[in-house]
Amino acid sequence: MPAEPSENLQPSEVGIAQGDGGSAGRKLKDNPSAAILIIGNEILSGRTQDVNVQFIAQRLAGLGIKLQEVRVVPDVPNRIINAVNELRASYNMLFTTGGIGPTHDDITSECVSAAFGVPWELHEDTDREMREKMGERYNAARQRMATMPRGAIPIRNEASIAPGFTIGNVHVMAGVPRIMQSMMLALEPSLPRGERIEMRAVHGMGVMEGAIAEGLSAIQARFPALDLGSYPFRREGIWGVALVAKGTDVSAIEEATRQATDLIAAQGVEPVQGEPSVS
Repeated sequence: MPAEPSENLQPSEVGIAQGDGGSAGRKLKDNPSAAILIIGNEILSGRTQDVNVQFIAQRLAGLGIKLQEVRVVPDVPNRIINAVNELRASYNMLFTTGGIGPTHDDITSECVSAAFGVPWELHEDTDREMREKMGERYNAARQRMATMPRGAIPIRNEASIAPGFTIGNVHVMAGVPRIMQSMMLALEPSLPRGERIEMRAVHGMGVMEGAIAEGLSAIQARFPALDLGSYPFRREGIWGVALVAKGTDVSAIEEATRQATDLIAAQGVEPVQGEPSVS
């Protein structure tokens, strides 16, 4: 049976999460917002390294969807249910990864059902398709992957017989990267679009953040609609810094990048356009 939702958590009472506030919340304000919920003890224990966030974030940016928050929770029903309810109430869409396999600790589907307050039941079309394709290998454990919240829409994909699913503004996907990527690509045509989020970068070797912080703040003040970031790196024993401008106004991005280039050059080093290659 699915776990019961928390009695103390009602979506209408949940406040906007920190990622949707402050200066970042004011930028790209007309673009749809999103969060990612990573589910699994294996991530929190360090046994498995997550590689899904980067892929999802890059695909969302290409659609003009601003990723505002990433959260990781263990395989604990109330933690999953509460996170789903909070994040789906705070953002336009929520993407979850992990916990939809055939084993006892794959509880994401049941928890999403509980979060929405709907029955967790066999999806007949999915059950029939999986039974036809798997034949005698289709057992009770695998049937769990054909069981979804009532009203869910399967996310068919080329990498797995078992689908993910969408219910409301929540998109539930596998944790295995290859399968998750296939699900994400299958899902993309149905997602809302915003203005494409563009990015430009410039970097310089031998530049320290402290030397350019004041100048960088001045550039940010001149371009309040952009997200201007500073990212230190180390290559061949030498520190450097990459300055990245992100937003939807290409002309503003290019001018901010030009000013960032001049800022690096003023430190007596040669600016290099693009992200640094760091091994």
